[in-house]
Amino acid sequence: MNLKKAIWITGASSGIGKALTLEFARNGEIVIATSRRVNLIENYKQEFGDNSLNIIPEEVNLADLNSIENFYNKYSGKYFFNTLINNAGISSFKNALDDSLEDIKKIIEVNLLGAIYSIKKVLPKMIEMNNGTIINILSVVTQKIFSGSSAYSAAKSGLLAYSNSLREEVRKNNIRVINVIPGATKTPIWDSKVLEKYSHRMMSPEDIAKLIYQIYSIKNNIVTEEIVIRPIEGDLN
Repeated sequence: MNLKKAIWITGASSGIGKALTLEFARNGEIVIATSRRVNLIENYKQEFGDNSLNIIPEEVNLADLNSIENFYNKYSGKYFFNTLINNAGISSFKNALDDSLEDIKKIIEVNLLGAIYSIKKVLPKMIEMNNGTIINILSVVTQKIFSGSSAYSAAKSGLLAYSNSLREEVRKNNIRVINVIPGATKTPIWDSKVLEKYSHRMMSPEDIAKLIYQIYSIKNNIVTEEIVIRPIEGDLN
């Protein structure tokens, strides 16, 4: 069976995930866009015009392995996920003392385990096809110490380490593993008061999506393995 190529983008309901979905779909790629809030994807798809046919919204809870399994089983018979973009992320912005165990568990499940589960689903087919791209949207917390982000930092740093090790294992299979490390970006992950105060300094999701698509589009024998992106004025603290 000839499978259609598709890109799976997680956390596609808003922010960088939404911008990535629209950018890739605009460039003719079939995007299966997943989120717990699938209605938000369906809403912006309706406003996208002709290229909206390239977007397939689907509800997936990355903290639930069964949800990921059911999603993959539903689409893998028709599509080859030649690209996975792990974008979904949550944070509490609390000090370690104030983070509840429940909050920490959710942050680890979505930001780290959900990404690893998703990689584990698409990787065997990528190896079989000798082709694939895995793009992880990480954070500058993997490069610099910030207060109020201990669980988030642990999750994103864990995914960075996992991906760096994975890359060495799959080079021989023509699979690219790309870590994108953005600084402060104007997305709903921030509290409204922070956005009101600092949004003028933050990067736009659309600009980041365009840059990621350019990196993705390089098809010759080079790969951008890691890229750090910051606002010109630097980090917020």
